[in-house]
Amino acid sequence: MKRAWQRMLSGRRLDLLDPTPVDVEIGDIAHGLSFVARWNGQTHGDYAYSVAEHSLLVETIFGRIAPEASENERLAALLHDAPEYVIGDMISPVKAAIGDEYGRLDARLTAAIHIRFGLPAVLPVALKRRIKQADRISAWMEATTIARFTEAEANRFFGRPDPRLGEGLEICLRPPVTVRRAFIRRYAELSGDQISMSSGDVPA
Repeated sequence: MKRAWQRMLSGRRLDLLDPTPVDVEIGDIAHGLSFVARWNGQTHGDYAYSVAEHSLLVETIFGRIAPEASENERLAALLHDAPEYVIGDMISPVKAAIGDEYGRLDARLTAAIHIRFGLPAVLPVALKRRIKQADRISAWMEATTIARFTEAEANRFFGRPDPRLGEGLEICLRPPVTVRRAFIRRYAELSGDQISMSSGDVPA
């Protein structure tokens, strides 16, 4: 019998084929994303550039693109790659090779995560477009800073960003535990949830 679920550190058992919001926990998401490497780990630095770190940057850039955004909309930006705590961060060429099934899996997980945190299962198109814009700006910054892309290559794949949107922002390479705590802290600020930081945020 093939197993289609994963046991989380929180004790939850998440079914990848039929995920339910009740099995989604922010501690599991923060922990998983802080260990998932962007760019397949092919980046400069002593630490991998994690999806959690990327998500924090995207949420910051989104706030510059849409300063009028609500906290829920900013939470959606923070969680834009949340399914990757289960399925990992596949680079675009791999996604293309796998085909539509990856997209369906991602959509199911996204819906469960969104419902768990009080967001629409499917985001409005305009909001999704703005988050994607922030995502592409972050990708451009990462590509040219730590992934050895030339600016010409990054411009071709991600589009040249408005420099004002990235002004003063840096690509951070931090230990997973530090990023996990930062992700949890930002989630708590946006959601209003009271989360204890004393235990290092490792799911019980």
